Amino acid sequence: MSSPNRLLARRAGIDTYQQAVVYMRSDCAVCHAEGFQSQAQVEVIAKGRHLFAILHQVNSDWLRGDEIALSEAAWALMGAAEGEELVVRHPPILDSLAHLRSKVHGGRLDYAAVRALMEDVSRGRLPDIHLASFVTICAGRGLDLDETVALTRAMVDVGERIDWGTSPVMDKHCIGGLPGNRTTLLVVPIIAACGLVMPKTSSRAITSAAGTADVMETLAPVDLDLPAMRRVVEREGGCVVWGSAMRVSPADDVLIRVERPLGIDSEGLMVASILSKKAAMGSQRVLIDIPVGPLAKVRSDVAAGQLSHSLVSVGAALGLQVQAVFTDGSQPVGRGVGPALEAMDVMAVLERAADAPADLRERALLLAGLLLELAGKAAPGTGNALARAVLDDGRALARFIAICEAQGGLRVPPKAAHTHCVTAPAAGAVAGIDTRLVARMAKLAGAPRDPAAGASMHVRVQDRVARGQPLFTLHAGSLGELQYALSFVRSQLPVVRIGAVS
Repeated sequence: MSSPNRLLARRAGIDTYQQAVVYMRSDCAVCHAEGFQSQAQVEVIAKGRHLFAILHQVNSDWLRGDEIALSEAAWALMGAAEGEELVVRHPPILDSLAHLRSKVHGGRLDYAAVRALMEDVSRGRLPDIHLASFVTICAGRGLDLDETVALTRAMVDVGERIDWGTSPVMDKHCIGGLPGNRTTLLVVPIIAACGLVMPKTSSRAITSAAGTADVMETLAPVDLDLPAMRRVVEREGGCVVWGSAMRVSPADDVLIRVERPLGIDSEGLMVASILSKKAAMGSQRVLIDIPVGPLAKVRSDVAAGQLSHSLVSVGAALGLQVQAVFTDGSQPVGRGVGPALEAMDVMAVLERAADAPADLRERALLLAGLLLELAGKAAPGTGNALARAVLDDGRALARFIAICEAQGGLRVPPKAAHTHCVTAPAAGAVAGIDTRLVARMAKLAGAPRDPAAGASMHVRVQDRVARGQPLFTLHAGSLGELQYALSFVRSQLPVVRIGAVS
């Protein structure tokens, strides 16, 4: 080796999710020369490529003293080859940490401060411990409107921004927290079939049983890069792709990775997350679906009103026309909960099947109608009728199929190998459905890791049921996962609560 701070790259084959981790022997020359300890942040360099990673030290013989092993996330980010010579050193001192400390001590964040922070976040320079402190302090002390605007603008500015060369560019977003609420896959083809542009980037599930990208992936490829996505949109007017495959608002993806395990979803960070992605994607007019319910993310009309005000105000500051709509968040939407099951619901609505879930259909028509009015494509109060006509005459189905083909080909959603139906223990009326338990049991059955796994709901609130009537069916890829989900269902309060008939 030509220098004591050079080591040979090795792929560790260890999944550390999205965090870059490297492994070095504690007795290697670099650790001695640099004084590295476990959990230190290190900078890895090769041929102009830079990676900031967390160090884990090794004291066994699987790693040689002249090697540095990279986790799967680090390997992908570094683009290294086996045996390539890497330089390992201390990272530069970050001036942005002074802004973080100022916020901790009660200071305010202006644009320059959050721009410096987001620049370091997007480049992977901030260790998770500092990211967690930023997320926590933003939730605890909160962000005022000016700080939220500054953060949103900075998150856009540190990534790529797309210009579609046309107007208006439409978009929608759902605040989330409601199983089965997969309206995007219906709204996009309706809007595109009306001659409008709607490039929709969506997320994968982190805490839920399915994200929009997971559902779409059972029907068509979603892992498109920016040039491929642009080709789809220019050809068909819309797309449904995985947003993390492109470098739009990259700091948001990093912050979300830290927010989820902490269980923190503060208003300022939520608004910045949503609107930075919309602005970076070149969207101009955005509809925000805010489900309101006792177990939803937003639990009251007052809280929904406050969130709506923040979204509209911050959007206006960034040049976005934002409209919010409050929807019913008291029970799951459609029947399926899980990627393939939700995709089947979407296809049933698009194909105008007799047994298609009416609530999913009507919710999608509501949102599509409002978007058509927001775009000026329909007069106020007439958007729903236009959306309904486009769905009912088959134009939406034809456009959806075309979008899927443009993204790589239409697929048939998979079916689970094992199912079990849970029935009503007594006659009565459905008094409530616990949406959180529905999502949890679907995840325990294997969703979204197994796209065919999840749950199918057979009843809705206020339905009358007889003893032994099906309430829901669990779907799993193995008997073990099925039994695991069933044991959870039996140990909890009723997922579906049956009350006396009034």
